[in-house]
Amino acid sequence: MSNVLSTRDVDILIEGDGAETILMVHGWPDTYRLWDAQVQFFKEHYRCVRFTLPGFDVARARRAYSLDEVTFFFKQLVEEVAPRQKVILMAHDWGCAFSYEFYMRNPQMVSRIIGVDVGDRTSLQQSRTLRDWMMVFAYQGWLALAWVIGRRIGDWMTRFMARVLRCPSPPAHIGSQMNYPYFMHWFGGRRSYRKLAQRFTPTCPILFIYGSRKPFMFHAKKWVDDLLARQSNRVEEFDTGHWVMSEQPDRFNNVVDDWLSASVP
Repeated sequence: MSNVLSTRDVDILIEGDGAETILMVHGWPDTYRLWDAQVQFFKEHYRCVRFTLPGFDVARARRAYSLDEVTFFFKQLVEEVAPRQKVILMAHDWGCAFSYEFYMRNPQMVSRIIGVDVGDRTSLQQSRTLRDWMMVFAYQGWLALAWVIGRRIGDWMTRFMARVLRCPSPPAHIGSQMNYPYFMHWFGGRRSYRKLAQRFTPTCPILFIYGSRKPFMFHAKKWVDDLLARQSNRVEEFDTGHWVMSEQPDRFNNVVDDWLSASVP
C-alpha cells in the first residue's frame, strides 16, 4: 500500500502494510528520496514512513525551525501514522540529531533505533581534536553563511559543498534553505541546538552503522563502547563514506533486517 498525508505543510509518504512502522529521517542535504532503496526492501514486511524535513523542500517556504518545533513535528507525525504504537527510528546525519532528541523527549514512542553515521553529540565534542574542530567548522560555517546569504549565491555555495562532500542527492533538490540547522546550531542564540540538545543515552535497542572512509568521525569511540555494553545493541562499520545506505544499499538493508529480526523491542 502507498499513501501520502500532509502534516504541518510536510508531505508524508507511507508505503507497506507491515505491523511495525519504520520512520525514516534523512539529513543534509537530502530529501525523502535518500531512502528509496530501503523502502523497496523493507516495505514487504514493515510500514515505511518518510518525508522531507521541515524547511528542506526547495519548493516550499524558506525558514529556520527550532529544536522544539522539529521534535514536536515528529511527535505529531508519530501520533498520526502510528497511534498508540511505538515506531522504529531509522535516521542519518541531521536526521540522527533530530531523532535522538525526539527519543530523549518521548522514549515511550520508540521501540528501536537505527542510527547511521552520527552518534551522541556530547561525547563527540569531548573527543574531537583541534584539527577535527577546524575541519568541522570550515564546512559547517560555510553552510551557515550560505543560509544567511540565500538566493542564487547561497544555493551555489550549498551545491558546491555538496559536491565536495560527494553527496548523492541531485543538485536540483539541494538549496541553501537546507542549511538552517547549521545556522541554528552555531548562531541560534538562546535557541541554539548546541544549548538545547540533550545527551543521547538510549535505553531501547540501537543499531549504529557508520562509514569508515571519512576525514573524521561523527561519533566517539567511548560512546560506541558504551552501546556495546548492552547485548541488545549492535555496531557495524562499513567501508564507505558518510552516505552508507546509498553506497552499499544491499549490505545495509541486510544488516538492518537481520538486527530487526533478532532484536526484541
